[in-house]
Amino acid sequence: MLKVYVAKWCPHCTKTVEYLKTNNIEFEYFEMEKQSEKTVQKIIEVNGGDDWVVPTLEFNGKWRKGKIYNEKELGSDLQKLGLK
Repeated sequence: MLKVYVAKWCPHCTKTVEYLKTNNIEFEYFEMEKQSEKTVQKIIEVNGGDDWVVPTLEFNGKWRKGKIYNEKELGSDLQKLGLK
């Protein structure tokens, strides 16, 4: 299942979650500020090693770095992950 790492204050996260719901893509929602140190470190690593960036997505071991919301790019990236 798609895992979505977000921050509730992040507008790009909100739009990404809305996109997933609208397109009937099942996902698990993870609030970054409530994650273990191990998970936070993995998200930092995925995003280049400086800080965690959201929304970061993971599906079957494939990762999508945190990005500014762009509907077309998100759709393309979900296909690359094996969704949609």
